[in-house]
Amino acid sequence: MSSEYKQVKRMTVFMRINHWVVAFSMIAAIVTGLYIGHPYYQSFIADPAVTKYVMAWNRWVHFMVAIIFDVSSIVVAYLYFFSRFEKPYKKLIPTITNIKEFLDVLLNLVTLNRVKKFDSTHADSFNAVFFFIFHLMLVWMLLTGLQLYVHGLASGISSIGWWWPAMLHLATDWTIPVTGGTLMDVRLSHHYTMYAIIVWTMFHVYYQVWRTIFWKEGDISIVVSGSKFVKKDKK
Repeated sequence: MSSEYKQVKRMTVFMRINHWVVAFSMIAAIVTGLYIGHPYYQSFIADPAVTKYVMAWNRWVHFMVAIIFDVSSIVVAYLYFFSRFEKPYKKLIPTITNIKEFLDVLLNLVTLNRVKKFDSTHADSFNAVFFFIFHLMLVWMLLTGLQLYVHGLASGISSIGWWWPAMLHLATDWTIPVTGGTLMDVRLSHHYTMYAIIVWTMFHVYYQVWRTIFWKEGDISIVVSGSKFVKKDKK
């Protein structure tokens, strides 16, 4: 690396592990979720004794990875406020500085790096808002998913007692009137939000590659090594 560049730490080991846990959990949740909505590979299983268990296993895997997905995301949300490494929530506060930085990053993106008037050493307001939207979608997926889950407990009880479905009903029943008034509306909202998350992920990957190509600071390596490189004259 040229002596005019310096290495900057951007993610701790835990942050990187958590990032990949979220990534792989999301892939598993999407694969199994699509199957639950439309069993697209069941026809390839010839053994009837196996076929009848495929949906059950998909539902189980979907529920398990959703729990991991949500817990990992809650950890990220916690670190937004209480991390000793950095506190991204400060970039979400609509101060004049943050708003200006957000617009500068957006302008730089649409003009293909022709206007770069901000410091790219650390996380910027654009990325902070972008990830905040991601976590809002995850919260919605959690609430609608739990409503669909508790609806399946028709008896009103569970293996751990009546309090579990009662708590879920209390926490998620409001999603039915908000989405349109029926459980199918909740199901469709859950399904369409999944596509929104897929679009978000595609742009996230594109943007990191874009930054790596145009800024030449090694942003794509942050989730692997935890570091990037910036010119020493940056403040």
